[in-house]
Amino acid sequence: MSTQVTPATQLSTVGVDELAEAPRRRTPSGSSRKPLVRLVLNAAALIVVVASVFPVYWMVNMSLTPSNKIISRNPSLIPLELTFQNYITAWTREAAPGQTDFPHALMTSTIVTGGVIVVTLFVAFLAAVAVARFHFRGRGGFIVSVLIIQMIPGEALMFTIYGMIDDWRLMNTMLGLGIVYVAAVVPFTIWTLRGFVSGVPADLEEAAMIDGCTKSQAFWKVTFPLLAPGLVSTGIFAFIQSWNEFTMALLLMKGYNLTLPTWLNSFQSATSATNWGAVMAGSTMIAIPVVIFFLFVQGRMTGGLVAGAVKG
Repeated sequence: MSTQVTPATQLSTVGVDELAEAPRRRTPSGSSRKPLVRLVLNAAALIVVVASVFPVYWMVNMSLTPSNKIISRNPSLIPLELTFQNYITAWTREAAPGQTDFPHALMTSTIVTGGVIVVTLFVAFLAAVAVARFHFRGRGGFIVSVLIIQMIPGEALMFTIYGMIDDWRLMNTMLGLGIVYVAAVVPFTIWTLRGFVSGVPADLEEAAMIDGCTKSQAFWKVTFPLLAPGLVSTGIFAFIQSWNEFTMALLLMKGYNLTLPTWLNSFQSATSATNWGAVMAGSTMIAIPVVIFFLFVQGRMTGGLVAGAVKG
């Protein structure tokens, strides 16, 4: 028995075949656009990376180049005449008569920065926990005041800060500079840590208390490990602000108590040519502790993300 194919049957068959082949016809064009988009994004990322890394590379390159080649009209991208004399000069030479050398400036910056990190994290952590976990009178005003303080530029308070530090007889001392740095860094640190503390559910502490922990034990064993990435992040901010700060250090410190940024600035002289090779070598040596610090803490930023939530 033969099956008769009608025009309607042929039309429906053709329509089904076209619908089945339609995705196949669209797939090549869609897949061809994906590599193009990926290529554009990779090229843009490469440009950003090169633009970010090139100044650092150029600083290191100039630090390894002889001084007479640095001022050449045709600088080389690769140090053809490699020299470490610039580092020796930057390490041993006093930037100006009666002023400090690199080892003493490094010691001053290290002591001030380390003290600022410890004091800032301690004060900001207690304040952030109080604001995020407890409700008290004036809580909203305190949060708003922290934001307002952040909006005031430090340069607008220079004369006031100078007068206060001078009245306290803390001029040209690491303690006076550390107090100024702590006051500048604490407000932002409180605001940042408050977000980390608020992001940790209080139910975790309640569950730990049900299992037999006291309130303080629940906080230190469960909540505190989850706050470790926030403490590291804010500690990095305090480190960068204190290590690279220039204006207040230039205002309050002089002579043999210069920090690294002010020590580097004192290489410039109105009566003699600037030794740019030593300046670049000094800049590289200043950047090395920052790199070491980031390599030390980067693993701890992610390692403590779930350290407290998975403990039984």
